[in-house]
Amino acid sequence: MIKKPKNIIALTFLFTSVIGFGQSKKWTLEECVNHAIQHNISIKQSELDKQTSEIGKKDAFGNFLPAINGQVSHSWNMGLSNDPLSGVKTNQTTESSSAGLSASVDIYKGMRNLNQMRKAKMSIIASQYQLTKMQEDISLNVVNAYLQILFNKENLKVQQQQLQYDTKQMERTKELVDAGVIPKGDLMDVNATVATDNQRLIAAENALLISKLSLAQLLQLENFQDFDVVEENVEAALSKVLLEDPKAIFSKAKETRTELKLAETNLKIAEKDIQIAKGSYQPTLTGSYSIGTSVLHRNTLIDSNLIPSFSNQVGDNKGQTVALQLSIPILNGFSTRNNVSRSKIALERSKIALEQSELDLERTVYTAYTDTKGAQKSYEAAVTTLEARENSMNYAKERYEVGLMNIFDFNQAQTLYVNAQSEVLRTKYDYIFRTKILEFYFGIPIIKNK
Repeated sequence: MIKKPKNIIALTFLFTSVIGFGQSKKWTLEECVNHAIQHNISIKQSELDKQTSEIGKKDAFGNFLPAINGQVSHSWNMGLSNDPLSGVKTNQTTESSSAGLSASVDIYKGMRNLNQMRKAKMSIIASQYQLTKMQEDISLNVVNAYLQILFNKENLKVQQQQLQYDTKQMERTKELVDAGVIPKGDLMDVNATVATDNQRLIAAENALLISKLSLAQLLQLENFQDFDVVEENVEAALSKVLLEDPKAIFSKAKETRTELKLAETNLKIAEKDIQIAKGSYQPTLTGSYSIGTSVLHRNTLIDSNLIPSFSNQVGDNKGQTVALQLSIPILNGFSTRNNVSRSKIALERSKIALEQSELDLERTVYTAYTDTKGAQKSYEAAVTTLEARENSMNYAKERYEVGLMNIFDFNQAQTLYVNAQSEVLRTKYDYIFRTKILEFYFGIPIIKNK
């Protein structure tokens, strides 16, 4: 008789005990998806990228505002120098102060400021699409992990029921052996079957534990020992999307899919980069205005009264300047031309990326459609097989009880029946998940509003 390794039994009991102890709540699928969207690290990074894009828009808006600066300076001139009043060189110490305010604004800059603003707005849209795509990808991963837990829960129940049945069969077989009705070898076969059932039960418990840990880690939960999900009865119903033609699904996906919208927005950004680069070919007109004043003070007793007072100097030395500056690019080391060339190459890359995104989406949709159809047929075939295995097992049980079948053949019939049950569960949840994916590409939300 095969025995369970003691360390595996203890470890499994420890984990299942910890998980079963102190569970405060069970998570629904909607709660899992919402929590993942709020706490996933990749989504948080995408949210920061969006905030950076919004700051870029503020930078672009700031280019339309004038640059205003104030200047204040104070200097000491010591030793032999020209007297500011008499013009005679003399040893003295003079102090001078000046203050001013200047402002400049771009009047025309080859439309670069306007194009920078338009690009910044499109960058925000692109970052939002990127965030949405990340949220959708995480949501699909959560749905897959959640359905995996539900599958493992149901599969565990199947293994538990089979163990209970075989245990009762072992007790009954022992009674028959003791009564001399059947040979002792039958009891040994039943004992081996029960041992195999125990191994399958341990494997099912470990699979459930691992699937719970996987989803808990995906949700960024710290206390994953208490994590569990609601045991929902998910039906493998026929989706209306399967009644659609794959071309219709692809057409719908082209209208709704985020990755295409992102690629299209990146293409528009690349076009705007070319306009910005070409703006450097055009002249730049800048207007400026400045106002300032200065005062002078000489640290000598002789003729100090000849220097006007501070207040008089501020007013007398005040001056203003208004200027227009036109800068015409003639030769700048081919930097403008090279920037335009680089921007054109980036545009071609964006066009190729958009074409590739459309091809990838078409291939993904057709693959998802084919996989869903195949999963549906596999599930239906598994259900049919289960019905046949159940009938076969019931017939084998009747024959075994009247002595027309040996224990080995009866155990084989039971094993095939249990395997058929597990296969129905596996194909069921595979079909449900693939249906979710296909509906997702058809524009149906991952989590439907109730």
